[in-house]
Amino acid sequence: MKKHRWSIAFLIAVGVIVNYFDRTNMSIAMPLLKEEFNLTPGQMGIFLSAFAWSYAILQIPVGPLLDKLGVKWVTRVGTMIWTVACLLTAVANGWGLIILSRVLLGVGEAPYFPAAAKAISHWFPKNERGKAITSYDAQSKLSNAIGAPIIALIVTEWGWRGGFVATAILSLLYAIVFWVWYREPHEDERLTKEEYAYIVEGGSQSSEEASGSAMENLRYLLTKRKVWAVFIGFAAYGYSWFLFLTWLPGYLATEMGMSILKSGWYSAIPWIVGTITEFVFGGWLVDRLVNKGYNSTRVRKTTLVIGMLFGLSIIGAAFTHNPNVAVFWISLALGGLVVTSGVAYTIPTFIAPKGSVGTLTGILTFGNNSMGIIAPIATGFIVQATGSFMYAFLVAAALLVVGILSYLFLLTDLEPIEPAIPEGSQHPPTELMVK
Repeated sequence: MKKHRWSIAFLIAVGVIVNYFDRTNMSIAMPLLKEEFNLTPGQMGIFLSAFAWSYAILQIPVGPLLDKLGVKWVTRVGTMIWTVACLLTAVANGWGLIILSRVLLGVGEAPYFPAAAKAISHWFPKNERGKAITSYDAQSKLSNAIGAPIIALIVTEWGWRGGFVATAILSLLYAIVFWVWYREPHEDERLTKEEYAYIVEGGSQSSEEASGSAMENLRYLLTKRKVWAVFIGFAAYGYSWFLFLTWLPGYLATEMGMSILKSGWYSAIPWIVGTITEFVFGGWLVDRLVNKGYNSTRVRKTTLVIGMLFGLSIIGAAFTHNPNVAVFWISLALGGLVVTSGVAYTIPTFIAPKGSVGTLTGILTFGNNSMGIIAPIATGFIVQATGSFMYAFLVAAALLVVGILSYLFLLTDLEPIEPAIPEGSQHPPTELMVK
């Protein structure tokens, strides 16, 4: 049996790196944009959040769209849109056009993570999904580790527009590769019969559509307690994640007085730590414990809670003016938080009804990426009002406590949710009609 399925995981992982290069370039270029357009910290927060305006809102419709049209075509179109958005940012001649192009980037990249989760549910048996999902989700951290210094160097040499031209070229190359390589398991001629049987017998989700309308399935999922448990926990994680993603280089440049290039190198350290911890703890260790017979819910729930507790290390960064100490605490916080990310992304592949992985992942990523709107703007105005990042970090810590309580008391199990309309039935269950 060959391992063609891992080439699909690798393809998705490369796409995540490209995705985050496209997002990181704005935070790296922000000091130059601040000077060119005379921006206040609050306005900088608006710039940094523009991508998430469309990205977060589209998570809900993107899920059902994926469940109806499939991963292949939705992702093909998305990659072309985000390529155009990067190029438009590079040639924009005013701040309004830059914001508009970032909104377009959010449109193009919105389907990617729900599509990735759905692809993994089709291509991998249950016992390999932890490793498969962390193999691509960890790249969102690695891409910042390698992207921050690379883009900082490009921006230093060729200006902020040069950074966006570089990511536009990279995005175009990826769009071509994805178009050529990705297929669903049942239509991929490179997949051997033995490997296909291994995937299916291991509990992979089928490519069938969910029964019932998209709105019925969406409403039904929102009646489930464990859906809300992960929604709240993932959103709490998302606030800190987007604070670091959008403001970390700016925090080091303004609060710690670093140059753009130096802030890029320092920013890489927490992301390197996060990449390692997600691979080791969120992927390998979780799968290993489950495969050794430990209770799946208990393993994943414990990992989620411990990771969020480490995230509270952000409090240490709130009370220091030493860049080395600050990076230590941020690395500890990010290292714990990203472990929860990989685990949270696996949950829809276990609990979603047949054909609904995209819809459920869309719900969760909507909650997570809504924080991409709130965190950059809130941080910008907090810094503008107080002249410090201390209170911004403390707000993030408070939200993490809410996430920990959600995982502890609302997440009951990881058993599959019954379909909204049972097979062979023409009507939704009584529970749904009553609700």
